Amino acid sequence: MQTELEDLVSQVLKKIIPSTEETRKVKALSEKLEQLISEVCQQHNVKAVIRVEGSIAKGTWLKENPDIDIFIRLPDSFSRKKLGEVGLRIARTVAKGATEVIERFAEHPYLEIVMDDLRVDIVPCYDAKPGKWQSATDRTPYHTDYIRQHLTSEMLGEVRLLKQFMQGIGVYGAEIKIGGFSGYLCELLILTYGSFIQTVQAFANYNKRVIIDIEYHFSDKKALAELFSEPLVIVDPIDKDRNVASAVQTEKLYNFIGATRAFLQNPSEIFFFTPKQVTLTTENLKHQLDNRGSTILFLSTNANIQAVSDVLWGQLYKSKRSLHKLLELNGYKILRDAVWSNEKNLSIFIIELEQQNIANIKKHYGPPLERLNECTKFLVKYIKNNQVTAGPYIEGNKWTVEILRKNTNVASLLEEKLSDEGGKNSGISDIISKSFKTNLVILANSEITKIHNDNTDFKVFLTNFLSGKPFWLKEK
Repeated sequence: MQTELEDLVSQVLKKIIPSTEETRKVKALSEKLEQLISEVCQQHNVKAVIRVEGSIAKGTWLKENPDIDIFIRLPDSFSRKKLGEVGLRIARTVAKGATEVIERFAEHPYLEIVMDDLRVDIVPCYDAKPGKWQSATDRTPYHTDYIRQHLTSEMLGEVRLLKQFMQGIGVYGAEIKIGGFSGYLCELLILTYGSFIQTVQAFANYNKRVIIDIEYHFSDKKALAELFSEPLVIVDPIDKDRNVASAVQTEKLYNFIGATRAFLQNPSEIFFFTPKQVTLTTENLKHQLDNRGSTILFLSTNANIQAVSDVLWGQLYKSKRSLHKLLELNGYKILRDAVWSNEKNLSIFIIELEQQNIANIKKHYGPPLERLNECTKFLVKYIKNNQVTAGPYIEGNKWTVEILRKNTNVASLLEEKLSDEGGKNSGISDIISKSFKTNLVILANSEITKIHNDNTDFKVFLTNFLSGKPFWLKEK
């Protein structure tokens, strides 16, 4: 088995290592932009340190993903507002020769450009001393230095294998939309375990928590375990107060663990290179939705959304949680939920429920009997309430009533709750509530067919949602 694994990863590595020509092209553009940005800074009388950072600088970039990160390290005396303004002004001057320019936002704005068919991020940060961080990006140059000092040449390929594996199974990328593993985290895992195979084997044997402190910042392991609550903890070698894995969603961690176990049982290239998705035809979609036995609701909004990706996805996920809570509080049993967006003019929340209609009566518990004042208020409220069908009576140590529901149909409930300022009072986030207020359509089951047919990316997403089974999970 070990030989089989080694042969497989060797074949994969050949496919993901950049060629000499590709490396030359990336290096040439990086150096060109470094020089150009330095000249622009001098023209604007801005004192700055310009340097290529990230996977390009560390030699861990993937053949199909040669993104270049160039950092403008500005004086730490700048305000946050000035940092963003100066950084963007310099970046826009450099971007005049670009074929595409997109303004992004993390803790502060930065520019993404496409030049010579390569994607480049031009990012301002503070020229901060260790431990004097003013923004998250201030650590990046120190991360670059640390990895370059500690990764051996043999480990560069191992990092690429781990990145490609994670990319293949959909858990690579620390942006909010994905909530997965960052490139720096992959590099630290290889430093910890030594190779891709050993990393996979370690996570396949995952048990409760993984806590890694490469630089031994903490002599007291109990204190370390108590400081961070996440199931995966990688103490940043250059900042002992930071968990590098804090952005990894629990679901992504467990998907990685499940995939490592499946990979070790049935090694295959499909874990590294996602196979082309076969999507449901219109007829198959209708048949599945109409005969599934559950109810699937689609909350679709086609309002134009002016928000950067991380902000948008943060609000989409917050709104999804609020919708989940709203339905559960009103007695609906949710099987699964998800959200999809093209990040421009169409976002769709998907909620699968056991049933669309629920019983007309619900049980409502009052306070425990030992809370005398609250019990008195409860009895006053319900003893002559014409919505009460039974009670008040004592169940256990609580006054209890059975009461008529105001709404027994999930679509009607959502229409009612979301008509009020787009659901803002129900916890729907600001951008999404504004969108709901003007452009909300609620569809059930096969009513989604037209949107499914008109959007290729959504068609793939919905096919995967309905299947629920990861492509890499094979029958034993």
